[in-house]
Amino acid sequence: MKFIHAIPLLMSLVACPVRAATLPGIPEFIDEMVAKHKFKRAELERVFDRAQDLPNVIDTISRPATLKPWLEYRAAFVNPERISLGLKFWKKYWKTLQNAERRYGVPQEIILAVIGVETVYGQDAGTFRTIDALTTLAFDYPRRADFFRSELENYLLLAREQQFNLLTIRGSYAGALGIPQFMPSSYRTYGVDFNGNHRIDLLRETGDAIGSVANYLKGYGWTAGVPNKSKHAKEAEAILPVAVRAQVSETMCAGDITTPRTVAAWAFSGIVPGESLAHADGEMARLVDFTVADGGKEFWLVFNNFDVITRYNNSDFYAMSVFQLAEALKEARKASIAKKANAAVKASIAAKPGPVIKPNPAIKPEPAIKTNPVIKPVPASKPVVTS
Repeated sequence: MKFIHAIPLLMSLVACPVRAATLPGIPEFIDEMVAKHKFKRAELERVFDRAQDLPNVIDTISRPATLKPWLEYRAAFVNPERISLGLKFWKKYWKTLQNAERRYGVPQEIILAVIGVETVYGQDAGTFRTIDALTTLAFDYPRRADFFRSELENYLLLAREQQFNLLTIRGSYAGALGIPQFMPSSYRTYGVDFNGNHRIDLLRETGDAIGSVANYLKGYGWTAGVPNKSKHAKEAEAILPVAVRAQVSETMCAGDITTPRTVAAWAFSGIVPGESLAHADGEMARLVDFTVADGGKEFWLVFNNFDVITRYNNSDFYAMSVFQLAEALKEARKASIAKKANAAVKASIAAKPGPVIKPNPAIKPEPAIKTNPVIKPVPASKPVVTS
């Protein structure tokens, strides 16, 4: 019986984090940071002596969410709760979102959707201690060790620049930080002081997070809407698309569908957008497909701005979820505004009393018509009697 009880105890000990200082490569990394960036050796040794190697970080990063089927993945981000919370966030920060769109050319709903997908609008920024996550991945995950070693270096620099306590900051299992989930290198490169208080705080300040997301997307090549030269063009035609549904004909001769082509070239191959894109015939697009209900396929033509979103997370599933959440938020906001406008009109009409008709002094009333007096009947005359 004692042996049976010891098994779970042994398993828990195996799963427990261990001191990261025992990982090979850390002493050499400390040497490099001291020589390259003038860090104090004793301080770094103290930090890494308290850092932990987390097996669950390796386990989590080895099972990415994109291994799920598309519809299951999408449902985690494009759902009524995330739309409802997004509308509240939009209402609270509409001016900041509007300013970010004006400055960087990225639509408000795209900025909003990125933050919604990443952290549920700042509500879930992660619970892993960042020093533990990055140290584990830098020295115990050979597959991407170089990338995470660089991010660990940037985290040390960021903490020095921003006066962070290295041992208290928490984020994602991959070391992403704050409301927008920026990796340390992105924080240092694309983080902006958007609220003008002379510091860049993506951990707590929503304004900085909104501006930084827009700056990040612009920095990776987001193309803002280009006005259509035709004076008859509709407003929608002046905006370069992110993605549009595609109709694939039964007789298509697409050949290699992985290579981007112009919209016109796709149409020639039998793949046409599900909406008019006459203004974008020359735009390059990729054809992507998603497995939907009953094993069917949903085809989309995706453009430059879609690929820019993948620079946030290198996944078509991710980019399509951001795009579709953005579209859902935009439509829900339009409906909400229209509903409030209609309610205001009805309330205004109901509050106004009916018009009071005042007599016109210029019009004299007709004189009253006098009735004739009652005419009494004449008494009958007595007959004259003659003799």
